[in-house]
Amino acid sequence: MIRLLFLLPCFLLPGLCVFAGTITVKNIQELDQANKNAKPGDIILLSDGEWNNVVIRLTCKGTKAQPIVFSAKTPGKVLITGHSFLKIGGEHIVVKGLYFQKGYAGNNAVIDFRVNKDQLANNCRVTECAIIDFNNPKRMDENYWVSFYGKNNRLDYCTFRDKKNMGVLIAVILDDERSRENFHSIDHNVFARRPPLASNSGEIIRVGVSQHCQFNSNTQITDNYFQDCDGETEVVSIKSGSNNIRGNIFIRCQGGVVLRHGDNNTVENNVFLGFDKEGTGGVRVINKGQWVVNNYFYQCRGIDFRSPLSIMNGIPNSPAHRYVQVTDAVIANNTFYECSAVSFCEGSDAERTLPPANVFLVNNIFDNTRDSIFYKTSDDISGFSFLGNATNKGNSQNTPKGFSKTSFYSQKSEPAYLITTNKKAAIPDSLQKAAIRRLGHRLSGKPGFSDISLLRRIQALSPLVIGIRWADGQHLYIPAVEELVTVNCQNAAEVYQQLERKEPVLITLTGTEYILDKPFTISKKVVFNSSTTQPIRFNTTNMPAAFMVNGNGNLTLRHLFINGSGIKATSLVCSDTSGSSNHYNFAMYESGVQYLDRANGCENIFLASKSTIADSIVIRGNLFSHNNTRGIMMADEKDDKGYYNAERIYITHNKFDLQQGILLNIYRGGNDESTMGPQLSFSHNRITGCSAADNSSLIQLTGVQQTTVFSNIFSQSNPKAALITYRDTVRARHLLEKNTLTASGSIQENGFVVKRENTVN
Repeated sequence: MIRLLFLLPCFLLPGLCVFAGTITVKNIQELDQANKNAKPGDIILLSDGEWNNVVIRLTCKGTKAQPIVFSAKTPGKVLITGHSFLKIGGEHIVVKGLYFQKGYAGNNAVIDFRVNKDQLANNCRVTECAIIDFNNPKRMDENYWVSFYGKNNRLDYCTFRDKKNMGVLIAVILDDERSRENFHSIDHNVFARRPPLASNSGEIIRVGVSQHCQFNSNTQITDNYFQDCDGETEVVSIKSGSNNIRGNIFIRCQGGVVLRHGDNNTVENNVFLGFDKEGTGGVRVINKGQWVVNNYFYQCRGIDFRSPLSIMNGIPNSPAHRYVQVTDAVIANNTFYECSAVSFCEGSDAERTLPPANVFLVNNIFDNTRDSIFYKTSDDISGFSFLGNATNKGNSQNTPKGFSKTSFYSQKSEPAYLITTNKKAAIPDSLQKAAIRRLGHRLSGKPGFSDISLLRRIQALSPLVIGIRWADGQHLYIPAVEELVTVNCQNAAEVYQQLERKEPVLITLTGTEYILDKPFTISKKVVFNSSTTQPIRFNTTNMPAAFMVNGNGNLTLRHLFINGSGIKATSLVCSDTSGSSNHYNFAMYESGVQYLDRANGCENIFLASKSTIADSIVIRGNLFSHNNTRGIMMADEKDDKGYYNAERIYITHNKFDLQQGILLNIYRGGNDESTMGPQLSFSHNRITGCSAADNSSLIQLTGVQQTTVFSNIFSQSNPKAALITYRDTVRARHLLEKNTLTASGSIQENGFVVKRENTVN
């Protein structure tokens, strides 16, 4: 429709081109004015370039036939940067082609389907936009990337990658009647690489919250792609009723779809490809009337809560926000191919004592040639009805009635991992009638997953199928190859200069003494080594650390021997004290540290600062001797909310001689069960003549989720107190195997510790 805006003469707004209902705006002031004057059918084009520190508020009202469109002039060329966010509070608005990068939104959502509590969005759409690494600078500063309010809003063909700070990526809010029974659609989007958050609230999508869980949302989550979404155990967290999760692809995600609260949710025609990655899960079932139908699970290796299928125990008389008993569930026509065992009655304990009831497990395939079991039970399964389920002939596990052992085969011209069988089962008419009402179709009488088109779509995956269409290949994460620039540094001044470079750098220390007046600050990949095996003397003033690893920093010390008698810094190495949202890494190989002394002010060899998170800490093949200081300290997260400082910690093949201070302290407090970490491997170390002060334990492990303490030799260490102390509030897995203890302290263990072949002299 051609329409002139007589109420907005061009001479009043220089730079606005107005014709045929299309307006081009160059800045936020022009955009605000265009929003105020927009009429149904208008198209507002945002000029290409950087829009820095902008708050975009859209409150206009289009119609179903004539929405108002706000679009990048060239999709992907309108860059939203700095402290910026978008708020939509009108009706029938379409936002298209914006690219959020190099910025943050503070306490606001990056994209919010409301302007304020009185102006919610209805029938609005955000499409072909991208939010990439748009994180608050501090990890604990929480926000959403997208928050849904109102009704009938849609988010589609967008790409989201690298959310690192606290807060779920997409939150569907049901805080009043205006946002319930909303029928929002989240479809054809890409969600790539959310690293472990080391905390709860790392979901990709959450629909509802505990206090609103008894309301229906009717949100449709369909045809999305999730890659390496490892924030926490709940990739998609459902905390409301009558939602549909359908046609989605999950690849290498350490978690799954969790029907945490709310009733009558449906998980249908999804594909979960674990590719043997640790912790890859599927679907967890809690509450009433949940259906899990025609899904495909391939090499998903999660256990317990992260199992490919986990059907939970409930709490008697449970409030809605805790663990309501599973009842009236249907688990049908799913295929589990080379997955870890599914779990029935998961979480059974002194509180969760109600096993599932009236659960139909019908026509599922369990083909597992790698494990001794394909299912496990933790309580009474008499509330399950098994019918027409099939497992492979070679499986030796005893099965209840309703399972048969058979041969599987792959159909020609179809994906090789689509297995099937000729077995069939007669499904009760009552269940088929319920399926027609619930799903719109009958359940297949043939076992297993049958959506061949979805598997074909995976093989032909491209940006044109899902995600932003204007940036070919950018919707997935491809790690860059980093080449190190090699330099020699004879003194600290030369080191500081090299750390200012943009390129990753390998620094060889060629001097004998380094005098530091500020930390060596690491904000990229940096490797330090030495041209000699003789100890290099480090002298520092009072400062946080000699080496400080910032977010995005990756520090490696290799073949570096340090005389620390002149170090007055609090720590030899510490993580960024600002609490960055970016992850870091630290490794130390075949190096040595001696003569650190708390009398000089040096308290720690390594300190993980509060609110920081490392992907990995690796300490291998080193010699630590004659240090009067604490060792590896990761115990400042005392909020007891499940926070911790490193996902994986490897301390192996080291020698600790005459260490006077706690050797290792890792703390993860609280009763949160949403994370996999921290994970500790402490093996093949030799600990001689080491002791902790004040009758403390030499090694203190609090709330560490998984530990392996293997093949270590402890000699004359902490003989008057505990050598290792385990403290756990929630379920953990600890292996204590083949260690030798001579004239050393005791082990304070708990029920989660498995001991094998240890020797005490």
